[in-house]
Amino acid sequence: MLILTDDQRFDSLWAMPQTRKFVVGPGVKFQNGFVTDPLCCPSRASILTGAYPHTTGIYQNSPPDGGFADFNDTTTIATQLQAAGYRTDLVGKYFNGYAKTTYVPPGWSRWTAFDGPRYVSAAYYNYLLNVDGTVHSIGHTHADYSTDLLADHAVSFIQDTASWRPMFLYFAPFAPHDPAVSAPRDRNRFKHIKPYRPPNFNEKNVRDKPAYIRKLPRLSREAIKKIDVFHQRQYRSLLAVDDAVKRIVDALRATGRLSNTMIVFTSDNGISLGEHRWVDKKLNPYEESIRVPFAVRYDPLTQNAPNLSEMALNIDLAPTFAALAGTTMPGAEGLSLLPILDGSMLGDPSAWRRSFLIENSQAGPHQGPRVSVPAYCAARSTRYLFVEYDTGGRELYDLNRDPFELQNVVKRTRYASVRQRMAARAEELCQPKPPGFSP
Repeated sequence: MLILTDDQRFDSLWAMPQTRKFVVGPGVKFQNGFVTDPLCCPSRASILTGAYPHTTGIYQNSPPDGGFADFNDTTTIATQLQAAGYRTDLVGKYFNGYAKTTYVPPGWSRWTAFDGPRYVSAAYYNYLLNVDGTVHSIGHTHADYSTDLLADHAVSFIQDTASWRPMFLYFAPFAPHDPAVSAPRDRNRFKHIKPYRPPNFNEKNVRDKPAYIRKLPRLSREAIKKIDVFHQRQYRSLLAVDDAVKRIVDALRATGRLSNTMIVFTSDNGISLGEHRWVDKKLNPYEESIRVPFAVRYDPLTQNAPNLSEMALNIDLAPTFAALAGTTMPGAEGLSLLPILDGSMLGDPSAWRRSFLIENSQAGPHQGPRVSVPAYCAARSTRYLFVEYDTGGRELYDLNRDPFELQNVVKRTRYASVRQRMAARAEELCQPKPPGFSP
């Protein structure tokens, strides 16, 4: 079972007490959970296939090289699990561009997906929902609030699945994506949350940053106020997700499934709240974009287990679910997390990955008509982040010394060997290069 939020920051689980109680507490939290492309559609393609964007061909949220129309859905974790006898259900967000169609992708026994939305606010109220190929128009009553309504469908799926039949639920609410509309019951929560001001907030000196960051002006008072409001709204919208987690766990317990069901809680990417002057966006290779919450509960393996420091990726999810079901995930480039969870790799740090690839193609304008993220290939290890952009710009950060990525040390002599090693790793992993990358 996968619970997948949208644009949730890695440092936000403190605001979800039921998720911490029912997933993190009896499970494990991967302290280093990441995505390989910090954008909705590429990340979701990697989650479904276990493959990097250079394999799925999905780099953006719309064509070319992105969106529902460009995704090859013939082999996904859904098709593999269904072939292995599982009853499967997707509830919530599928892909950007999935709209105005009765099409239901292969591998799904039941299907309850957002049709669209045509505009983002319509993912909370006044939205269309494709239920097994029939599109329904949902209104604006309290009962229509999407996170709650989707939770109803998820619980129904659990209750309606025969006890003898294995099942896979992919629960993907829209929260806390902008505009982060909360359930009516939560509108007054987090009134007194402190403004978010990490050391890299509205970064003063960006001379060592790539050109697209240098083009950004320092944040105005008005922009900072909007960030603070959005920050509060995100936490409020997560409370309904937190309620949904409890409802799902309660349904698993009531149907006798909780003791042998794996529950993974994560997000498709993070989001920036003014770090490096980057506002309410992802896309770049910095920690705020690529790092996500990542918790796993599977009672046979995770009870009383410590939190884990190994790097867990979105491309690991499909291989993990496949391995647990006794099947395979063809074409997967990720790794099953089961050897980490069962302890068979303890004491042998070399047995697990030491680095991974972050990649993205040329993105469209963000935060103004002249600011866009160039195509890039990046290698992230446990200590370093190295980035090479299509424009020729390079970045290297020593995350042990500089966790907020304030000092680009790519030109410093003392880091010459690190730069060479990380550049070679990025070159090795980033094959083929993303569209638009031609240094």
